[in-house]
Amino acid sequence: MFKHILVPTDLTERSLTALEVAVKLARHDSSAITLLHVVETLDDAGIEDLSNFYSKLGKRATKVMDRIIAQYRGEPISIEREVTYGKRVREIVQYANEKEIDLIIVSSHKVDMVDTVQGWGTISYKVGILAHCPVMLVK
Repeated sequence: MFKHILVPTDLTERSLTALEVAVKLARHDSSAITLLHVVETLDDAGIEDLSNFYSKLGKRATKVMDRIIAQYRGEPISIEREVTYGKRVREIVQYANEKEIDLIIVSSHKVDMVDTVQGWGTISYKVGILAHCPVMLVK
C-alpha cells in the first residue's frame, strides 16, 4: 500500500515511536523508510554565514540516526537517513513532494483540552495540513 514512508525526527526518544510504527508497516508492505532530520536554520543568517555550525549539527544528527537505524539491521526493510537544512515544516513537506513519499509518520503530543491553541502551532499539525500525502500522527 505504501511504497515510501517518511519519518521526520527531532532525534528525541518520543520521535522514535513514529519510527517503530513505520517499521511495522514496512514489514507488512515491503516499504522503504526514510528517517529525516531537519537542522533548523536562523532567519536572518544564511547557511553560508554559519556553515561550520550547521555542519556540526548535521554530522551529529547523522551519527544519532545511524545508531537508531542500526537497531533495525536484522529487519528485512530498508531505512535510509537524510539531513536537510531550513525550516522544519517547509523542508518536510518539500522533501515529501520531491521524493514522492506515500505516507508521513510523525510523532505528536497530546493537545491540552484547556489550552487547545498550543496544539495548532505544532510541526506535526502543520505537516498534516500542508502535505500532499497521508500523514499519520503518533502519540
